[in-house]
Amino acid sequence: MSETLTIQTPDGEFQALVVRPAVEPAPVIVVIQEIFGVNDGIRQSAREIADQGYIAVCPDLFWRFEPGLSMSEHSEENWKKGFDFYSRFDFDKGVSDTVALIAKARTMAGASGKVGVTGYCLGGLMTFRAMAASDADVGVEYYGGGTENYVGEAGGIRRPLLIHLAGDDEYIGKDAQATIHAALDGNPLIEIHTYPGRNHAFARPGGDHYDDADAKLANARTAAFFRAHLAG
Repeated sequence: MSETLTIQTPDGEFQALVVRPAVEPAPVIVVIQEIFGVNDGIRQSAREIADQGYIAVCPDLFWRFEPGLSMSEHSEENWKKGFDFYSRFDFDKGVSDTVALIAKARTMAGASGKVGVTGYCLGGLMTFRAMAASDADVGVEYYGGGTENYVGEAGGIRRPLLIHLAGDDEYIGKDAQATIHAALDGNPLIEIHTYPGRNHAFARPGGDHYDDADAKLANARTAAFFRAHLAG
């Protein structure tokens, strides 16, 4: 069963898809999109998270451009549109939107009061920055593009964060990954796993670079991380 949640901001309101588990109350996990909006892949991830016993909430990050965006990553036109929105996206407002959603998720109907956050690519970066700007209980970042530019914000992270990196990521190169490791490896709250030979979006269901073995490994680590920090 799915529904929508409305979040108020100084710029207006936006919607988030809600997918509920069989049993409530339950912790909430905020699931943040790539550049394609809340599309079939994000909805599949939300359903899988709900099947694990969490309320999955997926914010519409590009609402200031086009509310309700849902695009296929198999369309060249959609790639162009997604990158256009990405190039004009206000990252600080995206973080503010995410922080507002995290706060609302704590008190939404059926919620236990605990909130985790996860995201992919753009959503991965939003996860990293939101963990530094909010009181989220736990975060899991999948190959967050641009993370290397914001590692200075790690001092604001007060709760556990798991990061998945693709070893041969075409958008997060070796130098960027070295910057991430140099800044974060000594942080006891942050755990980083790198998947050698994998490309960006290796965990995207149905994606061109999807790798079944490493996607399952990363997702298993994610599930264990959430269980450890959202239980009780």
